[in-house]
Amino acid sequence: MTNTVIHKANTRGNANHGWLNAYHSFSFANWYNPERIQFGVLRVLNDDTIAAGMGFGTHPHDNMEIITIPLEGDLAHKDSMGNAATIKTGDVQVMSAGSGIKHSEFNPNADLQTKLFQIWLFPNKENVTPRYQQITLDKSLQKNNFSQVLSPNEDDEGVWIHQDAWFYMSNFDANFSKKLSLKKEGNGFYIMNIEGEIVVNGETLEKRDAIGIWETTEIEIKANTDAQFLVMEIPMEQ
Repeated sequence: MTNTVIHKANTRGNANHGWLNAYHSFSFANWYNPERIQFGVLRVLNDDTIAAGMGFGTHPHDNMEIITIPLEGDLAHKDSMGNAATIKTGDVQVMSAGSGIKHSEFNPNADLQTKLFQIWLFPNKENVTPRYQQITLDKSLQKNNFSQVLSPNEDDEGVWIHQDAWFYMSNFDANFSKKLSLKKEGNGFYIMNIEGEIVVNGETLEKRDAIGIWETTEIEIKANTDAQFLVMEIPMEQ
């Protein structure tokens, strides 16, 4: 029996600090919802808008897989491993915090805001050596396709993490429909609709709506309009 949970965009937590306007799909910082702690190993999905020239000061993380996907603008990154890089729209960045890491992130542009998803997954191994990786995606592969941008495998498409998870970025034309099968039995899907309108297994999602689906082996996504979305296949057991 397939199970679903729908998270409409307007049910997310919101914290507007002026320099940062953040929407939380799951309990985060000062927003707490006991029914929205996590979905499987997915602990955080923050939809952040960072004002020009602003950002997060140096802060620590450990034992978390942290994925950043810029949607608009750029994000400059520095960390305690000596990495200093800027990720741009169309890139994906991952940090395996492992045994501990400190980093800072800021919008390097003086006149443009930055929009991004920051996603945290619990790892399947604790206290690993911290690591950093970023890649630039070939966005043409996302056209009417599930383009893999993350996996557990170092030699597979996209970035890799310490978890049996697979992420896909897609841009569907209106009225296009396609099915996607699970890579690993027992995993579930969490789909965040970025732009446009899609139907997932019969449920309509508008901009920034999300749906979690588990106890199934495949999903079907149809675009009602031109649409962009993120599909995450993730373990349901931590």
